Amino acid sequence: MHNNWFIDKESEYRWIYHRVKRRVLSKKTKFQQVELIDTYNFGLVIILDNKIQSAEADEFIYHEAIVHPAMVTHPDPKTVLILGGGEGATLREVLKHPTVKKVVMVDIDEEFVRICEKHLKKWHGGSFNDRRAELIFTDAREYVKETEHQFDVIIADISDPVEEGPGKLLYTREFYSSIKKTLAPEGIFVTHATDIHYIPHKSIFPDIFRTFIEIFPKVDFYYEYIPSFSSLWAYAVGSLKYRPSDMSPQTISSRLKKRRLGNLSYYDQKTHGRLFHLPICIRKLLAPG
Repeated sequence: MHNNWFIDKESEYRWIYHRVKRRVLSKKTKFQQVELIDTYNFGLVIILDNKIQSAEADEFIYHEAIVHPAMVTHPDPKTVLILGGGEGATLREVLKHPTVKKVVMVDIDEEFVRICEKHLKKWHGGSFNDRRAELIFTDAREYVKETEHQFDVIIADISDPVEEGPGKLLYTREFYSSIKKTLAPEGIFVTHATDIHYIPHKSIFPDIFRTFIEIFPKVDFYYEYIPSFSSLWAYAVGSLKYRPSDMSPQTISSRLKKRRLGNLSYYDQKTHGRLFHLPICIRKLLAPG
């Protein structure tokens, strides 16, 4: 923070300034520095370790994008595992699917989740109190490694793989192999895969995607622009049976109607189709080698 500005330092060459109306909260938890600020452009903004995590004005784009393509691709998702997702918005979107009987949300930072529960009601919408939801406060890597449960859909809404951050070990071949074992036979796994850089040596997302190819029989990649991140944001999908890009608009429309999901703000069959049509430059970055 600098006076009445928050500076999002993407790199030493690119800083993005956000004018701050007021500082709502500043708290150091056991795992990370949490800031909650009220801004002019994006309303309330959550900042973890000096990186914007989520913003009131556009969080629906990120959360609908990470949840619904995988959830709709699965024909009957009953059990869902969310890794991270402390704001409760990923949980909120998952619980919109009436097929869901049980959601386990695993987050390492209980103090952060409780901050979100108190201050971010627009994000979680009361989802923490849904009878289908179970919150477990532990390390996601250890939970996935040790659990005997299998899930229809697994969603990793975790911190970026930055040095010293709690999410660094959750983007590895070992972790994704554990995820594969935790998927039900028709299961689908989706994770956000960091921002998109067009300069190859600055890009992390192609490495994540190639690791997926080594682990999962079916793999997809998509992306969306998140205004508060000031960047294109990547998502990777790994599955034992299904690829979201194979879904027809008619099937998606039918499932959305059957599940009474016509009131979403971002995602529908048209959005789904666009997400998986990648431009040449990104296809080249994802190519083997």
